[in-house]
Amino acid sequence: MANSLNKYFSQLEPIVKNLPHKPGVYQYFDEKGKIIYVGKAKDLRKRVSSYFAKINSISGKVQMLVRKIADIKYIVVETEQDALLLENNLIKKYQPHYNVALKDDKTFPWICIKNEPFPRIFPTRHVIRDGSTYFGPYANVRLMHTLLELSRQLYPLRNCSLVLSDKNIRTGKFRVCLEYHIGNCKGPCEGHQSAEDYDRSISAIKDIIKGNITTVAKQLRELMMNYAAIQEFEKAHIVKEKLALLDKYQSKSTVVSPTINNVDVFSISVNGLHAYVNFMKVMNGAIIQVHTIEMIKKLDETPEELLALAITEIRQRFESVSPEIIVPFVMDYEIPSLNFTVPRIGDKKKLLELSERNVKYYQLEREKQKELVDPEHKSKRILDTMMTDLRMTELPVHIECFDNSNIQGTSPVAAMVCFKNARADKSEYRHFNIKTVEGANDFASMEEIIYRRYKRLLEEEKPLPQLIIVDGGKGQLSAALKSLDKLGLTGKMTVIGIAKKLEEIYYPNDSLPMYLDKKSETLRIIQQMRDEAHRFGITHHRRRREKATMSPQLMEIPGIGYNINQKLLWKFKSVKNIKLASLDEIQKVIGQSKGSVVYNHFREETKRES
Repeated sequence: MANSLNKYFSQLEPIVKNLPHKPGVYQYFDEKGKIIYVGKAKDLRKRVSSYFAKINSISGKVQMLVRKIADIKYIVVETEQDALLLENNLIKKYQPHYNVALKDDKTFPWICIKNEPFPRIFPTRHVIRDGSTYFGPYANVRLMHTLLELSRQLYPLRNCSLVLSDKNIRTGKFRVCLEYHIGNCKGPCEGHQSAEDYDRSISAIKDIIKGNITTVAKQLRELMMNYAAIQEFEKAHIVKEKLALLDKYQSKSTVVSPTINNVDVFSISVNGLHAYVNFMKVMNGAIIQVHTIEMIKKLDETPEELLALAITEIRQRFESVSPEIIVPFVMDYEIPSLNFTVPRIGDKKKLLELSERNVKYYQLEREKQKELVDPEHKSKRILDTMMTDLRMTELPVHIECFDNSNIQGTSPVAAMVCFKNARADKSEYRHFNIKTVEGANDFASMEEIIYRRYKRLLEEEKPLPQLIIVDGGKGQLSAALKSLDKLGLTGKMTVIGIAKKLEEIYYPNDSLPMYLDKKSETLRIIQQMRDEAHRFGITHHRRRREKATMSPQLMEIPGIGYNINQKLLWKFKSVKNIKLASLDEIQKVIGQSKGSVVYNHFREETKRES
């Protein structure tokens, strides 16, 4: 990092020192003048200077970004909300290499209310900025068509493309079509429907699309009562049927609580280099819109940073102006007139849990789709995640994990398990009987087995692993490093130790441990290997102890194995007592056939000795 620091002090420090303590957006440029990163900040000077002040503690990817910074530019804005919006727009415009990538598999459709006399309403995948009103996008296309069908049934509108200007209608340029005769249109082309009446229908449809079902139902109910009051019962019955349609639609919506109105719900799930954000829009206690996006991490963005970016993008895309947002954790920025809620109990908490289930289902579905296309996708993703989390320079395709096993210093053994492409390779598992260490000395035992393992791999010219995991803390790790140093392998492989108590990860020459996220796949693989090595070692250790407790005299008898050996010793305590036992006593323990074999063996032995 020396070159990066020299460049900082010579070229970039004056820029950073002159940055204002204001909210804004900063842009990093490389030597070719290309934007490589865009970021937002509450305080521009503090945020930008942190990249250089914490140079030794930042991750490898961020260090790589810092090395490439040749120039810094910034834009001061009034509020944090402005900074979020500007950052989002610049990322979409320039798509910098080190910024999060937002993914959408397809262009979702919108409902368009055309900017024209007697507006048409129709679905479209192309947003044209001509003054028309757009609602969406709709990830659930069925929901969009349901809304359109409900609108047509409640409020018949034209679906033709005629230019219904006042002049054209007055001069009688058009004639009503079949849609008018079958009741799907009120015939504005011939002046049978006024512009004011048509606009009232459009206003009501907008309320339905926005989820304001209650408002529309209230209006229809009042209209029905008015018709009934003046004894126009046929018209009142038609309005009643429309109310029934509205109630039927509302009953099919996911109702959460009638007290929750105009709220956005966001949840996030981070899995390695991928993050998934779910959005739900709630109006009048019903979920009227659901959408999930995938994000690809480029640096070590936190869930808070990812969620902030996703909220800005989705609310801008869906043109949401909900004054309240339900989120899973406290956000570190404030926006005027916008309230962030982190619910603990109640209906809002249930909403958040529903969103979290949605995002998990979406994540699982995406992973399954990727695995169908590429069966090795899961392994690649896990290896990429491990390489990032463990600050490695190459993928840990081949990993070996070591564990010592001894009970009260007896029969010390060790075990090594091997994972290749994030899967156990049992053909490469190895047991070690400790040869040079007396008693329980984990450090010396680890030093011995590491030396023996990699001396043999070097002699046989077999490939070395990219990652070595040692079960234990700094002591076991130091012992392993001694052996690698003797073999000239220092620095050729990543070596880490894992301490059981707090699942701390230790690195060579680093006194402070690293803590991985308890839910991370990297820690899960390390724990799986550690536990597998422990199981494999304990199994071998038990066999050695069991073998040591078997009587050689009993094992010499044809047909007498370990189980019978143990039964006899458990009952009679010694071989001497077995020799003195009667045939009946022995047969009661191991059966007639085996009992006769043992009894006769010792009788023959006694005869030979006499």
